[in-house]
Amino acid sequence: MKHIITEQLINQFREYLKYEEKSNATIEKYIRDIKKLMDFAGGREITKKLMLEYKENLRINQNYKLSSINSFLIAANRLFGYLEWYGLGVRTYRIQKEAFVSKKRNLSIYEYKKLVLAVRRKGNKRLEMIIQTLCSMGIRISELSYITVESVETGEVNIYGKRKQRKALIPEKLQKQLKQYISKNKIKNGVVFCTSSGNAVDRSNVWREMKALKEETHVEGEKIFPHNLRHLFAKTFYKAEKDISKLADVLGHNSIETTRIYIRTTCEEYKKQLDKMELVI
Repeated sequence: MKHIITEQLINQFREYLKYEEKSNATIEKYIRDIKKLMDFAGGREITKKLMLEYKENLRINQNYKLSSINSFLIAANRLFGYLEWYGLGVRTYRIQKEAFVSKKRNLSIYEYKKLVLAVRRKGNKRLEMIIQTLCSMGIRISELSYITVESVETGEVNIYGKRKQRKALIPEKLQKQLKQYISKNKIKNGVVFCTSSGNAVDRSNVWREMKALKEETHVEGEKIFPHNLRHLFAKTFYKAEKDISKLADVLGHNSIETTRIYIRTTCEEYKKQLDKMELVI
């Protein structure tokens, strides 16, 4: 039996991932990555030799980062495991964890406030409230659907995901603003942030609207994306509390190693710390 990836197999894999209770975002990421492999194969049989060629093509010809290549390979290996196509899996690259965050992606509180004020001037109240909610609560954009009229009333949000539940608190000042937003927009119940069609806003909606702020605020485009607001929350929280275990619980991380990524400093900040130590005589 030849190992050829087809749309039918991809659809079967999608249903399997749903059965495994993967999040919608995770499922779509797997499917996109598998389709990339299918395009590369172009109807050819999937063999170990072809997989090694695919791996090299991603690195040399398409110039992907090693972290992105690993993501593509993990998706392929997961598919092979599901289909019981043994002997086709390839190893991922070993990557040294970066000690510092790039200055080009390090969003400051000052820049965050510039984004909020720019949206306020535009009169886009929904986006303004979304940005402030993501940043002041440290939640993922996929968790916005748990911000409901009912949760705003209590000031507590129960967030479900990845086989666990956690409770997030709404800051008092944000709670007041959200109540005003709900009242003005006559939202009776359910999800607070919806599109004109009534569906909960998703990553693409917010990402596109945020990117449009680049020219007006002069904030570097690489810094303007929803998940960076969660990183800013983490760094601000840790600076105040210096408790990484508590921060991991607040963010909903299973591992403190994941949380460490969120609180990395820039090279410039680290150099300042070294200078303050005054160990050079």
